[in-house]
Amino acid sequence: MKKITVYTTSTCPYCDMMKNFLKENELPFKEVNVQQDPVAANRLVQATGQMGVPQTEINGQWVLGFDPEKVMQLVE
Repeated sequence: MKKITVYTTSTCPYCDMMKNFLKENELPFKEVNVQQDPVAANRLVQATGQMGVPQTEINGQWVLGFDPEKVMQLVE
């Protein structure tokens, strides 16, 4: 099973799209809201050099933004 973490903010429509996409494909994930968790926000920038959301980590690989094709490549 792949380990999936989605980094989001409360006001990001693409974050909702990513979460809905994962749910529709029955891919369990953990959500980290970087607006509510500044430590996680810092960790995200350290890991990816990016502040944008959503960012999705799948087994150590990063998907920036809402990119369903890349997600499916990484989970197959």
